[in-house]
Amino acid sequence: MNDTALAVEPPPAALQHRRPDLAIVVPTFNEQDSLQALHDAITESVDSAGIATEIIFIDDGSSDQSWRRIEQLVAQSSRTHGVKLRRNFGKAAALEAGITASTGRVIITMDADLQDDPQEIPRFMQQIDQGLDVVSGWKKVRHDPWHKVWPSRVFNRLVSGLTGVQLHDHNCGFKAYRREVFDEVRLYGERHRFVPVLAAERGWKVGEIVVQHHARPFGQSKYGVSRILKGFLDLLTIYFITSFGKRPLHLIGGVGVLCFAAGAIGMLYLSMMWVLSRTFASIDVLHLHETAIFYYCILAVLLGAQFMLAGLLAELIVSQQPGRRPAASVAKRVGFRRDESSDHRQNSTETPSNES
Repeated sequence: MNDTALAVEPPPAALQHRRPDLAIVVPTFNEQDSLQALHDAITESVDSAGIATEIIFIDDGSSDQSWRRIEQLVAQSSRTHGVKLRRNFGKAAALEAGITASTGRVIITMDADLQDDPQEIPRFMQQIDQGLDVVSGWKKVRHDPWHKVWPSRVFNRLVSGLTGVQLHDHNCGFKAYRREVFDEVRLYGERHRFVPVLAAERGWKVGEIVVQHHARPFGQSKYGVSRILKGFLDLLTIYFITSFGKRPLHLIGGVGVLCFAAGAIGMLYLSMMWVLSRTFASIDVLHLHETAIFYYCILAVLLGAQFMLAGLLAELIVSQQPGRRPAASVAKRVGFRRDESSDHRQNSTETPSNES
């Protein structure tokens, strides 16, 4: 690709003066070869459907020329914006940075590797317009190696079973959301794949559509074996949040009560047997400190007390609802106007000299 800046290509006249109906947020990590083709495909799809759109690429600490490509895309099109993070913060943080910078009433997230098909975008919008609040893509036919497909299927069944949100493909990054969903659902860690679960827990309507999936034309997957372990731990976190997020004492304190009760019953039994052994000579019982179960009972009582105290502290923390800071530090933004959204000024951490 020629590195020289190109003339800005405005959107079709019918869309030029409309606030974007749609914001397409694309987190990018070392995907320099796919960005131009992806941008062209997105532009063709939304223009054909007559959807006023803004496209936001987030460079999540890429070490290749991805940011340079994004700057070129911003120079080509007035609807395209770029956000550069200071380092690799992870997909959830990158998505949060893009969503914060967007203004569209609907937000679609998709990967930058050309495996998601932009021709599906109008179908997502149609489902939103028909009343859904979150629409998840379902890669019914996947063009990935088996060692990615099978763990993903197992994970999806676990998520659906534990949370009750029946989706075939929780892992799919191709999703659409009403903007208001993110007023109630926070992104951090690896929670991006669980947004439909968290939204459903808040009462938002969640659905899915089958989407076309393509083989990766460039590079290789950025996810390794560690993703399986992280996904399982994240699932436990989400299960706790959705089931006990507002009442942690019910879980933590419940475990504490069980431990305390088991220890107390054991201690009561040992004490009664000791008293009976002193009353009736026919009953021979060792001294309490000579039995292993005595120490297990003491441990159970102490653990139970600690769990109940931890549950009370968790309830106190939840009741305070502390504030939060953005999950990522933004180094640069390009393609945004200062008056486009007050959120830009409130959430930006960069100096004026870094802003285009």
